[in-house]
Amino acid sequence: MQPILEIDGLSKHFQLHEQNKLIPSCANVHLQASAGQLTALIGPTGAGKSSVLKCVYRTYLPSSGRMLYRDGEGHRTDLAQASEHRMLALRQHDIGFVTQFLHCLPRRSALDVVCEPLVAQGMTHQTARKRARELLSLLNVPERLWGVPPATFSGGEKQRINLARGLIARPRLLLLDEPTASLDPTTTERVIELIHSIKTEGVAMLAIFHQTELVLRLADHVVELTPPLAVSDILETCTS
Repeated sequence: MQPILEIDGLSKHFQLHEQNKLIPSCANVHLQASAGQLTALIGPTGAGKSSVLKCVYRTYLPSSGRMLYRDGEGHRTDLAQASEHRMLALRQHDIGFVTQFLHCLPRRSALDVVCEPLVAQGMTHQTARKRARELLSLLNVPERLWGVPPATFSGGEKQRINLARGLIARPRLLLLDEPTASLDPTTTERVIELIHSIKTEGVAMLAIFHQTELVLRLADHVVELTPPLAVSDILETCTS
């Protein structure tokens, strides 16, 4: 089976123009993500785990390397070089991202926030809302909150809305950045069951977990990242 995503030599750094400095975020990352499998990214703080996900989603523009994505027709796109138009299309139909923070339009109900990806794909509002209700119930979101804007929710409640919105559309490639953060043990178990179910549907996942137990229970492959050297350290190593 050919992987859906192949990352080869991915690096990301940020340039501070006023200080004439380069700040490395992730360096020389190699990994694959395949249908029905979860690849876990592990490593200490500063290793660039979240940066890898943001590069794949193109929230960050990679500094170097290739990220080859294979769509349902077998066509390959280098996400590092793809146009904004192509990335918007992939985000709508192929690539989903569950971040640690909920970003949505104000004054929209939780139910509408969750069903939005399905409506964007052409599903009727009525059917999308039915799917959203089922998922919100599964994730233990009280029904009294479904018609309320999530901006008023607690951190754990916002994370459940974020999860529901990211999981509802079943993308071909799903990026998960600490999906169980702020969740109680009962809801965490339901999320684990849901991830297992999504894997059986053939979704490829690239995920960050800080809990070793979750990595052991969910990951088919594990990629360990190490903090990249600062540019000054690289120059010193080359000249020594």
